[in-house]
This record gives sequence, C-alpha cells and structure tokens, in this order.
Amino acid sequence: MNKPSFRFSKEHGFLALLSFILFLATVFDKKAPSLALSDFCFFLNYIIIALLISYLYIPKFLYKKKYLHFIIALLLTLGIGLYFEEFILEKIFFADSRGKTFLGVIPTLFDIIPVISIFVGFKLGWDAQVKQSEVEQLNTKIAESQLEFLQSQINPHFLFNNLNNLYAYTLENSPKAPKIILGLSGLLRYMLYDCKERMVLLEKEVKYLTDFIHLNELQLEEKGTVEFNISGNLNEHRVAPLLFLVFVENSFKHSLSSMTENILIKIDLKILDNKLYFSCLNNFSEQTNTEKLSHGIGLENVQNRLDLLYPNAHTLSIRTNNNQYRVNLILELNPKEK
Repeated sequence: MNKPSFRFSKEHGFLALLSFILFLATVFDKKAPSLALSDFCFFLNYIIIALLISYLYIPKFLYKKKYLHFIIALLLTLGIGLYFEEFILEKIFFADSRGKTFLGVIPTLFDIIPVISIFVGFKLGWDAQVKQSEVEQLNTKIAESQLEFLQSQINPHFLFNNLNNLYAYTLENSPKAPKIILGLSGLLRYMLYDCKERMVLLEKEVKYLTDFIHLNELQLEEKGTVEFNISGNLNEHRVAPLLFLVFVENSFKHSLSSMTENILIKIDLKILDNKLYFSCLNNFSEQTNTEKLSHGIGLENVQNRLDLLYPNAHTLSIRTNNNQYRVNLILELNPKEK
C-alpha cells in the first residue's frame, strides 16, 4: 500500500516566507530589536492555529459548505489557543510580571487574530487562484473537445454528398467519374492529415477551397457560371480549417437543386489589414424554401466553431434578398497565430 508523501510546492514556499516575515514583524521592536524563546513560542502558537484553520477546517468544512462545523471548530481552536497563551505560555515566561493578570478575551484576541488573518487570507487567495486556473484549464479542454467533435462532423457531411454524386455519374458511365474520384482523394487527404491542426496555412486552405469548387463545377455543366476571386497576401496568415467549406457547399447545393439554368455562384476572399473578408453569393428559384437555406447542421456547426475559435473576433451575416443568398464573414487574423 502506498503511503501518502508530502510534496513541497510553491504554495508551501510562499507560506514559509510569509511566516518568516510575520515572525520578524511580530517579535522585533524598532527601538530595541531582540529575539527570545518566548517570542518563538508565542508565534508558534499563532501558526499552529492558522495551519489548523487553513489546511483542516477550510477544506473539510468551509469548502464543503458545512458552515456550522466550521464556526464551532474555529471558535474552539481560538479558545484553546487563547487559553494556551494566557494560562500556559504567559505563566512560563512571564510568571512575575504580566503573567499574573489576565487582560481579558478581547485584548488577547487582538494579539492573535491579525497574524492568523494574514496567514489564512493568503491561503484563501491561493486556493482561489488555483481553482480559477483549474476552471480555465477545464474550459479549454471542453472547448477543444467541442472543436474536435464539430470538425469531425464536417467530413461525413462532405463525403456523403460527393459519394452520392459519384454514384449517379457511375450509373451513367459518365467520363466525369474519374475526375471526381481524383478530386475527392486530394480533398480527403487534406481533411485527414492537414486539418488535424487547430490552425492551418491560409494558402493551403484556399488551395483546398479552389479544388473543392472545381470538383463541384463538374456538376454545373452549362447551367451557369462560378466565380472565385482572391486578393491580398495569403502567405503570412493561418486560419481555422474548413471554415468556408459549408458556405460554398451550400451555394452549389441550393442553386443546383432549385435551378436548371442561369445559375450564378460568386465567391470572394480578400485579405486586408490583418482581416479576412469572405463572401459567398448564389441565386435560387422563387419556389425555394428560404428558411431551410439559413438552417441546418452544417451552418450551426460553423457558427459554433467561429464562436469557439474567434470569440469577439468575427462577424457573420447571412441574408436572402431578391432570390439571392449571401454570406459575409469577417475574421480578425493574427499573422503569428499557430
């Protein structure tokens, strides 16, 4: 059976230093500095009381909301400490002087409580800082778990859509089927290997998006046009992977499912002053249910990822007007972000 072992931590080091400073402040008089055994014994009594309160009563009673137990233990300990000081230590060291009289509970407590309060206050502050650090670490782990879950949802959603298209072309013996397979393999390679990182090079993400658009253009045939405009320096920036995929994928899906001609899909990505401006526009027929355009797992997914990855550093707007569906996204970029 393993025995518990004491580990000297930063907390214990700070408490030891605090005890030493309090001891010096308590026992030295500015006019006649002196140090005696009596001073050490009196101060040791204060420290024992402070240690009992800090490391026994606070974690066992106060933090567990056993307030009555905490008050009773606190009063008993203060009472015992007061009795030990006035009727034992005073009698031993000052039997012929101040040890002959008892000044009362209040004056004695005024001697005991300041040292104990400083010591216990430091312990409470330290515990609060540790607890805050644990909460922040827990929130970080939860956020990372959410991101992993949200990102894992993207792959099946994308894969199923394109496999259905591939199946349809295969049935028709279409010459486009090999191109789709080749394009899919490149895209999946990026998703499986490069997208494991929290942030990827913007240049790679744009390359992926370009390949994705070319893959979907195979379905468009002569039904309309697709524009993808890029401007600004992509080399110095990183971005969360697969953020733009959902918007582009939806633009093709909505237009192709509702229109057979005059389809327009326009995508713009611009870098300016460490900000990324992304817009995606597509048209749709009047019969399309516009509520469905603005809802879905994919859009909720990307909105959640934006909230987690770019808190207070992004603006997303989605509007439908004159049979056009437009997405505008602005991201604040940090060139050194990894």
